[in-house]
This record gives sequence, structure tokens and C-alpha cells, in this order.
Amino acid sequence: MLRKFHIKKGDTVQVIAGNEKGATGKVLRVDAKKQRAFVEGVNMASKHTKPNTANPQGGIVKKEASIHISNLMLVDAKGNPTRIGRKRNENNRLVRYSKKTGEEI
Repeated sequence: MLRKFHIKKGDTVQVIAGNEKGATGKVLRVDAKKQRAFVEGVNMASKHTKPNTANPQGGIVKKEASIHISNLMLVDAKGNPTRIGRKRNENNRLVRYSKKTGEEI
């Protein structure tokens, strides 16, 4: 059974640990099995590619590498990193909310 994480695809997150500490970006995808996420413009890695139809020249391509989910913190609408809680709203749906401000995300 896969865990449910505090971040989802499309969220804006801030890196809180590692070489990229302090960087912010949008989550491109989440790998639940490995507990890792790919964040736009963060943790860039160089990949050597052969020439192909998409890239006829070949060469070195910069690409996002994954970051462990524990090193990411969600950024709320005001731009502050915050912890996440879950609660039921008035429609009895489970929603995420900011522990810092109490607003729904």
C-alpha cells in the first residue's frame, strides 16, 4: 500500500535540506514508491544523450533529478513555507490546510 504525501503534482514547494536548500519550484511529478518528487528547476542533473530525431545534435541535456519528499515543504498562497494538516470541510470532503495560517490549500 502506498503512502499519502503532504505534496501533490502542481504544488509550489521549498527545499528545506540539501544542496538546493532555499530553492522553490513547482512539483512536476511524485514517485510514491521511492518517496521522491521532481521539482521544476531544482536539483538539475546533466544527462548525455545520443543524437535522435528530437535532438539531432545530441550532447548534454540538463534535466531535473528527484528529491526526497522529506526535504520539501509546501509553500502557501502568501509565499510562506508551512506544514500541512488534513480536515473535513463543510461539504464533508477531506482538504489540506496550512498549519501556519489555517487556510485551505
